[in-house]
Amino acid sequence: MISEVFITCAVTGGGGAPKQKNVPVTPEQIADSAIEAARAGAAAVHLHVRDLKTRAGVLDPALYQQVVRRIRESDVDPVINLTTGEGCYIVLGSSNSPLPLSTETDMLGALERLVHIEELRPEICTLDCGSMSARGTSEGAMINTIGTLRVMAARLQELGVKPELEVFDTGHLKMVHDLIKEGLIDDPPLIQLCMGVGYGAPADLTTLLAIVHQLPPRAVYSTFSVGPMQLPYSALAPLIGANVRVGLEDNLYLSRGRLATNAELVQRAIEILDRLGVRALSPNEMREKLKLKVYA
Repeated sequence: MISEVFITCAVTGGGGAPKQKNVPVTPEQIADSAIEAARAGAAAVHLHVRDLKTRAGVLDPALYQQVVRRIRESDVDPVINLTTGEGCYIVLGSSNSPLPLSTETDMLGALERLVHIEELRPEICTLDCGSMSARGTSEGAMINTIGTLRVMAARLQELGVKPELEVFDTGHLKMVHDLIKEGLIDDPPLIQLCMGVGYGAPADLTTLLAIVHQLPPRAVYSTFSVGPMQLPYSALAPLIGANVRVGLEDNLYLSRGRLATNAELVQRAIEILDRLGVRALSPNEMREKLKLKVYA
């Protein structure tokens, strides 16, 4: 068990248009929700942006710029963590005739997925460490090839932006070990264990512990589960040496039938941690722990 953790708030996801009104969509809504989460005690805010018409996740540097500027000009200073997870989605034409690909396919080159990172220089950005079938469509998949990940990791290292290595399944951890072995990840490696997501690793304790026991030395890691297990994972995380992630990207509810705000989810996580005798780190303490490079 660890006695201090940092809390990351995942403000809004990158999936399809949200059905619930509590999910922030516009740059102003996303930034304001992130600011409120930081005021509630989140050390870091993990950010996607959404198309203003379709409300689906997009990779639009102009929208990211609006969100990040608004946060940086506020009265709080959370660690900013931007996604690079857009632009890696393919949808086959059909099972029997996979080509040509469906027009729903959204695939970008490795460096194209880093344009907003180059421009805004967040302290952290995500790096999804593998491919995975997507829930919600029988022909879709998230695709992150070994070559793509190497190119992205190398460029992030040049920029001085720390990648948060996203592990959705046990095989993804092998990619993490390889990137570290190849010298593409600086110490300490930052790893996010994403449990219960689509057709990735289930959120049961046995699977989680199996992954934890295979983590590389000196790793700093967080874990979360989607849906109703999110807040229980806030209690579980420090017991296995992990930091905490909550937020509307992964869970919409504070309790059964009660829609949440990001700030409320952060507040509830802090209440849980406090009862365990675990202290939530400040943004600057998180920066020091991870040896982050600050540009803004």
